[in-house]
Amino acid sequence: MQRLDLKQLLSQKLSPQQIQFIKLLQIPTAELETRIKEEMEVNPALEEGDNDEPEDQDSGDDDDRDEADADDPDAEFDSDNSTLDEDFEEPANVDDYNGPAEAPPEPEPAKEEGPDNTDLDLSDYLNDDEIAGYKMQGDGPGEEEEREMPLADTSGSLLDSLLDQLHFTQLGEREEAIGQQLIGSIDGDGYIRRDLAAIANDLAFSQNLEVAVPEIEAVLRVVQGFDPAGIAARDLPECLLLQLERRPQDATTAHAEQIIGTLFDEFSKKHYARIQQKLDLEDGELKEAVGLVLKLNPKPGGSGPTGPGKTQYLMPDFILANDNGELSLTLNARNAPELRVSPAYTEMFRTYDKAAKKDQKMKEAVSFVKQKLDSAKWFIDAIRQRQNTLLRTMNAIVGLQRDFFIEGDETKLHPMILKDIALQIGMDISTVSRVANSKSVQTEFGIYPLKYFFSEGIATDSGEDVSSREVKSILKDLIGKENKSHPLADDKLEKMLNARGYNIARRTVAKYREQLNIPVARLRKEL
Repeated sequence: MQRLDLKQLLSQKLSPQQIQFIKLLQIPTAELETRIKEEMEVNPALEEGDNDEPEDQDSGDDDDRDEADADDPDAEFDSDNSTLDEDFEEPANVDDYNGPAEAPPEPEPAKEEGPDNTDLDLSDYLNDDEIAGYKMQGDGPGEEEEREMPLADTSGSLLDSLLDQLHFTQLGEREEAIGQQLIGSIDGDGYIRRDLAAIANDLAFSQNLEVAVPEIEAVLRVVQGFDPAGIAARDLPECLLLQLERRPQDATTAHAEQIIGTLFDEFSKKHYARIQQKLDLEDGELKEAVGLVLKLNPKPGGSGPTGPGKTQYLMPDFILANDNGELSLTLNARNAPELRVSPAYTEMFRTYDKAAKKDQKMKEAVSFVKQKLDSAKWFIDAIRQRQNTLLRTMNAIVGLQRDFFIEGDETKLHPMILKDIALQIGMDISTVSRVANSKSVQTEFGIYPLKYFFSEGIATDSGEDVSSREVKSILKDLIGKENKSHPLADDKLEKMLNARGYNIARRTVAKYREQLNIPVARLRKEL
């Protein structure tokens, strides 16, 4: 039996403009430039450049713009004299998802107009000052300097370097094909972890080349002689032995080769007493041999400018300067280029408004341009809202962590969670999280990700809460000053921290030690 029910439902949905703002907020500076270029490709009404106007403009047009400005509530927002802080209005239900809020108006679809409907409302689009050229806060370099990108790495990849070395070996055509297959099988760390029989099968199927494993091993030895040392090894011991072969062959090198070749398991577990006993070495001889091994590179594929592990440069989103105790926060000038609405599209509206005969095709074109202009306005406004939100969030972080930014001492960090910043700036925790997860700040002490400043509190004997960063800093200092021949175990570290007034358990010490990438006491032992 069918029933007809009436149900009342309250739901909340994000508008397309709010979704666009959220996506722009969470991307870092390096990706923002790409996102802006993508938007300019799909929206011809959005372009890059300042908003300078020609001096010889018709006075009648100025009068028309003044009348349009009087009717346009956004005219003050669009003027060149407006600033970021004055123009910004809080997007309520972007920062606070717990309640409804007004969303920006959505673009009106093009309407089919009848013969009697011959006019379009163009008063909002006949203003030459559509959107003022958006500029970053703070003084930055000139326009040409802002366009300059960091020097690109013009060196070739590791694969190119190895192939060049292969061509200089003057191998036969068959051996060179095997060498190319071997080089193509090298992973990012510089190892060949595929079985040689599988590589032989690849040669048979891909190049119709029947080869035996011993023939591949012979070419492999040639490739292993290339730079960097240790390349194309099949495991870590072989990689270290390849590097030792290139060193001067003295007693220390011979002892190191014995340790890696026959006692690698004991060496990896730091059972030095067992190694010394089996090889009948003196204390000094063992120390020199182990020291030599520790200087070798376990990942040759990431060494040098040609490796895949080449240096990656971090582009900070904020720049914090300290002028005699006065902290000055600015946005990175590369956060966004100057954006404006294309004057050519405004001219289209002006031409349509002055046209004596307005046919259907012209009205359809104007409706399309109107939608593109709306989209460009919303995108520029989202960029502005992004910068304002970033500044408010970072200013709140600087206010709570001022002691750290003045002195650069980790022990000066205060406990701080996302909720503390959200309450201070009046935004939702999710908004603060989007800012903190992918942004960084440049200080006089280095570049820090914003997540670095968020930490939980740990109670002390005095009843105060200190940041877990402070405890980690002290823990790292204790391990750094320990006697490496008798490193401190986690339970001893716990007692030492408790003696300093930090109420912390042994399992918490182990968790912090792992977060600091510090191994257990047995693996920290040195001769």
